[in-house]
Amino acid sequence: MMEDLEKNEDRMDNDSKFREEIYSVSVRAGKRTYFFDVKSTRRDEFYLTITESKKRFEQDGNFHFEKHKIFLYKEDFEKFTEGLQEVITYIDQNQLDDFSQNSDLEEMNNSEEKALEGVSFSKDYTQIEFDDLNS
Repeated sequence: MMEDLEKNEDRMDNDSKFREEIYSVSVRAGKRTYFFDVKSTRRDEFYLTITESKKRFEQDGNFHFEKHKIFLYKEDFEKFTEGLQEVITYIDQNQLDDFSQNSDLEEMNNSEEKALEGVSFSKDYTQIEFDDLNS
């Protein structure tokens, strides 16, 4: 019986060795934190875990961390990297940045103002400038 306990302890010590993080990087991004952890298998092969952690508040004011984890193995690194780079490039090329969106909105407002130039309003309506609304 004692011998079984010692073997079990030895196995647990060995297992914990393989669960240790070899290298870790954390990235805070707004309300989320991303963890990139390099770990090792029992055969000393490295793999990557990517964890997204978000702080969630309960109705009683207590909080917990909601975590989502991805395991990425060495044989998949290249395809994963290619796919990630492809979608990042797509977003960069197709997503308007804040400056472009604001410029487009401003351009749209200017064209609407030009369309209204020379339009007379009936006595039932009052023309209100947007600047008047802020006062």
